[in-house]
Amino acid sequence: MDIETRGEQPYAAVRATVTLETFAKIADRFPEVMRWLADRELPVTGAPFLRYLRVTADEFEVEAGIPTVAEVPGDGEVFTATLPAGQYVVALHEGSPDGLAAVTDRLLAHTVQFDRDGDRWGARLETYFTDPAVEPDQSKWSTEVAIRLAG
Repeated sequence: MDIETRGEQPYAAVRATVTLETFAKIADRFPEVMRWLADRELPVTGAPFLRYLRVTADEFEVEAGIPTVAEVPGDGEVFTATLPAGQYVVALHEGSPDGLAAVTDRLLAHTVQFDRDGDRWGARLETYFTDPAVEPDQSKWSTEVAIRLAG
């Protein structure tokens, strides 16, 4: 586990409430956000991520986001926002996305105070550094889990 201090990061995203069975409903929407950014000539400044806003036993409220240079007015289902600055606990996962829950559980087991109010999270992220179209072998994928600390 590492702790990183991060600055604010503008991003464009779409949001959905999903279950484990319907997770693709949000995870498959990155191309839509990329097209939206390209249509506005807004540069991408980092890897795509999922931001978990609310996590319950039954469902997740999640944003599929892509970092960009600035917040601009949204259009349709795509909106812009900013990830908050602060300290984040961070872990890198190499391999299939099936292992991400265990990585997250290990981070959450630490005795630190997270930016959280019940089932709502300030910034709980999975950032995907590997493009599945370029590297189809999931054992070679690299994903970062980052959760903002309170304070």
